[in-house]
Amino acid sequence: MKMNYFVVGTNNMDAAKAFYDALFKDEGVQSLSPTERMTYWLGEDFAFAAAKPFDGGPATVGNGTMVGFSLGSRESVERLHQRALELGGSCEGAPNQRGPRFSAYVRDLDGNKICLSD
Repeated sequence: MKMNYFVVGTNNMDAAKAFYDALFKDEGVQSLSPTERMTYWLGEDFAFAAAKPFDGGPATVGNGTMVGFSLGSRESVERLHQRALELGGSCEGAPNQRGPRFSAYVRDLDGNKICLSD
C-alpha cells in the first residue's frame, strides 16, 4: 500500500502557495491550482496539497497530525529545514539523529507540523 496524497488546511492560499513553492523549488515537484481553494504539488509518486476547508470554516491544525517528507539525505533535511525557517515557518525540532532517521520538524505558516527526514 502507498499513501495517495496528503492535504493540509490553510486560511491564506496565497501565503501557503508562496511558502510551499519556495520550500519545494529544488525537489522536482510542480504546483497546480485547479481551484481558488486548493493547490497541489505533484511529482513522481508524490502528491501534496494545501486547501481552504470545503465547509467554509477556518483551517485549524490537527492535534497530533503531522505530514512527513522523505528527502533522501541529511543535507536535504538541513537545507529544507533552514529554508522553511527563512520562509517564516517555525522550528519544532532542529535537524538531528532520531532513532534510525535523521530528521527535523517545522510548522508552516498555518501551524501545520511537518517532519523532514532522510
